[in-house]
Amino acid sequence: MNILMKSNLSSAFRFAALCLAADIFTGGLESAENPPAALSASELAARLSASRQDGSSYVRLKLEATQQAGAPKNVLQLQIKQRATKSGIDVVYQVLWPKERKGESVLLRKSSNHPATGVVFTPPENVRNLDGSQMKEALFGSDLSYEDIVEDFFFWDQQTLKGTEAIDRINCQILESKPGKGERSTYGSVRTWVDTRRFVPLRVEKYSPSGQLIRRIDTTRVVTDDKGRAIPANLEIHGTREGALTELDGSKIKHDVAYTDRDFSPEGMRDMTMPRASGD
Repeated sequence: MNILMKSNLSSAFRFAALCLAADIFTGGLESAENPPAALSASELAARLSASRQDGSSYVRLKLEATQQAGAPKNVLQLQIKQRATKSGIDVVYQVLWPKERKGESVLLRKSSNHPATGVVFTPPENVRNLDGSQMKEALFGSDLSYEDIVEDFFFWDQQTLKGTEAIDRINCQILESKPGKGERSTYGSVRTWVDTRRFVPLRVEKYSPSGQLIRRIDTTRVVTDDKGRAIPANLEIHGTREGALTELDGSKIKHDVAYTDRDFSPEGMRDMTMPRASGD
């Protein structure tokens, strides 16, 4: 039984990213002894959106994708180079392993309310530009789309609080985000279960404009990053395919690394080196 069938049986079992993937790594650690004051929907969304705008970062990640129940896992080791600011995001995903796929890369870019753009590189010289309709395609065969990587739904105009619910005995505020008239998205709404002590999304559900559940993202492990913030480190993603599951395991994240514009260009996608810290 897939996630969409389950959602019809029990509304309590309905989920919803960050995602992100590199954008998945968001948050700001709060002291349990000093819980945050209650925030409005727009304030909570603004805080979550701001936490995504964390400058230059480098992530090492293991991606395991199962296409259907009983099928073998597709396992990839990835590195992610990212620049995220208030004006937008540039991100490159590159395959490090297995050897036969090393160098496969995806460059994605999103600025303000403009449509996302992308480029796919397959060694040795195959470069393919992504148009708007292709942003729905799967990232390396996973249950994440290219659009999921760069879209910041916390930045959307319409933000509403939808009550609270405990996730693994952690009380969460449910935030519903909807795109405004000038905002383009595959999704009609997104619901996020936010641990407001640590400002970590523990659950995300993404819905079509007609209200159909399309994607669910669960945070299964939270760690502290190099800036002392709580961030999701392990994620499980379910889509519409029967028995399909994508698991992400973040092994390393480093901020304040040195990038140039070339790193986020089709030419720079051929470079597989690890970036230096900006102070090096």
